[in-house]
Amino acid sequence: MKRSKTVTVGELLDEFFQRPYVAAKVAEGRLRDTWREIVGPAADAETTELRLENHILHVRIRSSILRNELFYQREALGAEINRRSKIRLVNAVIIR
Repeated sequence: MKRSKTVTVGELLDEFFQRPYVAAKVAEGRLRDTWREIVGPAADAETTELRLENHILHVRIRSSILRNELFYQREALGAEINRRSKIRLVNAVIIR
């Protein structure tokens, strides 16, 4: 087998992580950190559950006041998560 072009390990890793399936799994793994960055540490402390199923983000909040506030911002939250993860990870946000 003849080598036509040498490729660095960094280039191989970049190519691997740009694949849609891999990028989605990496973004899903970073979802908790992304959530903390968007809503802040106080709201993150009140978050008891954060799970992603079929591109729907399910969020459970202890505080009723915070839950109501985030309920009105759910579309903006989904858009910000998608922007930060650089892929369409979340289609809808359900806050309970």
